[in-house]
Amino acid sequence: MIASNIFLVGPMGAGKSTVGKQLAKALGRDFYDTDKEIEKRTGVSISWIFEMEGEAGFRAREQKVIDELTELKNIVLATGGGAVLDEQNRRALRSRGYVVYLSASVEQLLRRTSRDKNRPLLQTGKPKDKIMALMAERTPLYQDVADIELRTGDQSIQYVVTGLIKTLEQLDK
Repeated sequence: MIASNIFLVGPMGAGKSTVGKQLAKALGRDFYDTDKEIEKRTGVSISWIFEMEGEAGFRAREQKVIDELTELKNIVLATGGGAVLDEQNRRALRSRGYVVYLSASVEQLLRRTSRDKNRPLLQTGKPKDKIMALMAERTPLYQDVADIELRTGDQSIQYVVTGLIKTLEQLDK
């Protein structure tokens, strides 16, 4: 049995929430999603927070939620794509559990996020350019904070989760 918390990082559309829910279910753990937790606590959407408070206001809220949630025990946590931008978030994630970087190709990310209007950073005329710019900035941070990097492609969620559990069990030995 994996003794530590499991934190998922990676770009929007990599599958953090989907994989996280299934992973938590398979391990009998509570699942949290930082964006959903922020929405629950504020009563408004992430898009609204971005519109009213800007990205800086959102990141301050995100940092507080990550600090609190990473203190819990035996959880699976899906973080927002930009959570790794904050050094304090990276420290909390690194020191309080295993960090799994879910990666995917730009084309896959674009396909998975194309119809989602709740992604403020992609509300642009050129979402592919935005994804590429975000990846250029964030990939080194994802890689730096991660204990494991797992590429999500066209394989089933169950396949990804099963492989991830095996890898985490190896780390835990």
